[in-house]
Amino acid sequence: MSTPREKYEEKMAKTLNVLKEDLNSVRAGRANAALLDQIVVDYYGTPTPLKNMSNISVPDPRTLMISPFDPSTIKDIEKALQVSTIGINPSNDGKAIRLVMPPVTEETRKEKTKVIKKMGEESKVAVRNLRRDANEEVKKLQKEGEFTEDDEKDELEEIQKLTDKCMKDIDNIVADKEKELMEL
Repeated sequence: MSTPREKYEEKMAKTLNVLKEDLNSVRAGRANAALLDQIVVDYYGTPTPLKNMSNISVPDPRTLMISPFDPSTIKDIEKALQVSTIGINPSNDGKAIRLVMPPVTEETRKEKTKVIKKMGEESKVAVRNLRRDANEEVKKLQKEGEFTEDDEKDELEEIQKLTDKCMKDIDNIVADKEKELMEL
């Protein structure tokens, strides 16, 4: 039988992974292929992730180059990029699409920093909710007689340590992304 701590530890790790993926989609001014992870292209009537139908490379720090496996899809890819939220106009040379990252202004940095902090705070709320659920489960198990009072106390302490570590990890992830944004 797995303990509530083990079950919720896995859920907290997933919360951290989701935060990392979400932060990858925040454009920091430096070319990063992860920026295109959320782009979906209508490929012969089927929504297909861009990364599954093209090679994405970073020829220089400010440029992303998308080389479709099937050159006939270049217009569909271009259309998907134009309607996406990345805010960069694609340029098409017939064989590949280039995305040139515009320089990040101070105002844009401040806005993106707020977005990054908000994402971090939302992740912290999710972790706190998981802690609450785990604590309730432990207390329920103790009432049902599956845990002694000492087991309950130990498990609650471990859940709190896990939560504290997760909060620190979230702070570090957010700080790293802010640093990346400010270096440009």
